[in-house]
Amino acid sequence: MAAKRRLLDQVRNCIRLKHFSYRTEQAYVGWIRRFVLFHGKRHPCTMAGAGIECFLTDLAVKRTVAAATQNQALAALLFLYQEVLAVPVPRLDNIVRARRPLRIQIAQVRERHEFALKNGHAGVDPPYALSKKYPRAHLELGWQYVFPANKPSRDPGSGAWRRHHLHEASIQRRVKQAIRSADIQKPASCHPFRPCFATHLLESGYDIRTAQESRWPRCN
Repeated sequence: MAAKRRLLDQVRNCIRLKHFSYRTEQAYVGWIRRFVLFHGKRHPCTMAGAGIECFLTDLAVKRTVAAATQNQALAALLFLYQEVLAVPVPRLDNIVRARRPLRIQIAQVRERHEFALKNGHAGVDPPYALSKKYPRAHLELGWQYVFPANKPSRDPGSGAWRRHHLHEASIQRRVKQAIRSADIQKPASCHPFRPCFATHLLESGYDIRTAQESRWPRCN
């Protein structure tokens, strides 16, 4: 245990010399501690390449962490080897990568949509006049919302059951709850999400008009 404490002290000292934030220090130290415990408290110098691959693969396969979480763990371990121990890290070609959160979300939407199809209340309101040209477009997965409402609702015009996107008020309530849980004292709201989403659209090659008009993403 003393050796592990000395290693973590070295990590903390190196992080503070580089003026990283305290939150980064907590995250990196936490991942390095988990890495050492995962390998039975062996010293990291004895397991640079395969040890990293095994640990990160376990996070993706058995722990089913998100891609961002796996990337943070990788960053912590690269910092340990490159900055603290000065040990070269070989190519890490055998890591099983965690799935991206948006792909996980779409997989969940697919399951929910297939269940709804079997129970007769699937479908959305297609944009523009698409339903006239493609009468069954509202039943295709590509036109479903990525973040659908939990329950279907009856369309006031046609009387058909449709699954709309999450209501804005529901998201606002959840964001407020998250803000309180994180003990954030500064004013915060959902407002920054829209420009962030628009920026990602532009980075993906969409035109500015699409970014301006987009509100709720669909699966296509």
